[in-house]
Amino acid sequence: MGPKTRILDATMLVFRRHGFRRSSIEQVAEAAGLTRQALYHHFESKEALFRAVIERVHESAIAAEETAVTEAESAGGNLGDILAAGMTARMSTMIASLDGSPHLEELYSEHLVHARDLYQTYAARYAERMIETILRVVRKQQLALPQDLSPAEFARLVEMSMYAAKSQYPAMQPSDAFLKDMAIMVRTLCAGALPKSSSKSQQPPVKKAATARKPTRRTTGGQS
Repeated sequence: MGPKTRILDATMLVFRRHGFRRSSIEQVAEAAGLTRQALYHHFESKEALFRAVIERVHESAIAAEETAVTEAESAGGNLGDILAAGMTARMSTMIASLDGSPHLEELYSEHLVHARDLYQTYAARYAERMIETILRVVRKQQLALPQDLSPAEFARLVEMSMYAAKSQYPAMQPSDAFLKDMAIMVRTLCAGALPKSSSKSQQPPVKKAATARKPTRRTTGGQS
């Protein structure tokens, strides 16, 4: 194990125990078995350490999501199975990184304070990967997305289901209930994606416009 890995493991341990505000460089150095000076050789501040562990969590979440999507596709899952599996793996990885910490809400809020740019960068990466997955599955399974949505528009709605679930479960706790409800919403959205032949057959028939009849002129007494 290299020194950076050891430092990041120690950083996560300290932040989980004490939260961000009450953690210190000295605590991280002690947990990593290093001097303060040795730690500063790799990271210049507590904020830099925090950003580094956030980045590592996101990279782990991306890897977990990609693995789950690949496995669900290989198993022949439908669009709902695939997207729900990927998002569940992503969020489970994030939750596990802080599992058991009494400072969840503080750490999530500090995440947006000290690493908003990272949050935005990874949000874009998650969206890009989801769009790619939707495009691939739609083409392979010959699906029509509901309401003629584009893959990008549909991906945005799927991501919104995660935020909707978060609004009901502060700090995503209890995690089992949060993940279950999120997966249900994802599957419900995806239920509207039907095979193209089926989606066409279920459209209501187009009514032909009634042809206006010309009024007929009545004649009386041989006059026209």
